[in-house]
Amino acid sequence: MLAAVLTSGLLAALLIASAPTVVRAQGIVSCAASGSALGETYVTVNSDQAQVNVRSGPNSYLYGKIGILLTFESAPALGRSPGGDWIQVSCPAASGGSGWVYAANVTLTATGELPVVDIPATATPLFTSTVDPVLAAEFPPVQPTSTRLPTFTPAAPPSLPVFTDTPALSPNGNLQGALIFVIGVLGLAVLLLSFVFKR
Repeated sequence: MLAAVLTSGLLAALLIASAPTVVRAQGIVSCAASGSALGETYVTVNSDQAQVNVRSGPNSYLYGKIGILLTFESAPALGRSPGGDWIQVSCPAASGGSGWVYAANVTLTATGELPVVDIPATATPLFTSTVDPVLAAEFPPVQPTSTRLPTFTPAAPPSLPVFTDTPALSPNGNLQGALIFVIGVLGLAVLLLSFVFKR
């Protein structure tokens, strides 16, 4: 009895220690809403997603992450992108009060069709193109030249091969053909004799 209690306690401690832990980054808020705040139109994170990013706009590259939803968490749905592949959700804790989730990662519960929402302007580009002035000085701009490019010169026409008549067969060629014919006739005669003497 004591061994069973110790074994089950050890198993419980191992399961608690090995459970996946989701850590939220600073500045990223939870967009989950309580059941009473959901209303009739809401999204729920699918079971195959550990977490879903809530972004400031409907694009993974152009808009930053402003919040998250964990597995089975829900948030009220406000609208959809023109293509329907992103859903706008309410996220009061985030700046702007709403965000966008990728529709394939969530299940939508709605009584009607979601309205199409205008896509927000993109934020500052993720990368700004800057040119190092020292490096740019090493490669001065190339000035266009006024000389003409060489003109196309067609290749010389190919020479056609010339075929001659085939030479007449040599006497050795006729001799070889006659020899093959004689061997064939002898083979046929031996075959017929073997049938006759077999009976």
